[in-house]
Amino acid sequence: MNDLIIRLKQLSSAEEFLQFFGVSYDEHVVHVNRLHILKRFYQYLHKAQGLAGLNEVEMFSRYREMLSAAYQDFVHSSAAQEKVFKVFQDADGQRVSLTSLRNTLVDRRGEAVAVTRRAA
Repeated sequence: MNDLIIRLKQLSSAEEFLQFFGVSYDEHVVHVNRLHILKRFYQYLHKAQGLAGLNEVEMFSRYREMLSAAYQDFVHSSAAQEKVFKVFQDADGQRVSLTSLRNTLVDRRGEAVAVTRRAA
């Protein structure tokens, strides 16, 4: 295992990755999207081809490019638009109103009461 991979395994936060690779960032963007940025970075790494044959300097450069691209995705967009995580993919851009959530809760409470009464 090369030294770069060993050093990357020691990093845990988006800020640490961005600092390690020397990618300038806005703290607010990272604060709001840190998990999304890291997930997108992982997605880019997973799709990347030709990494195995690179030396450490070339690999560092490619990783830096992918991390920078992942960060930039969230500078100009939002987590809901980028749909990195399944919850956003399932929502398909639809907004849920507070009223509809309340109605769903009332319906579920009614179902629970009915089931409890039948069991008694």
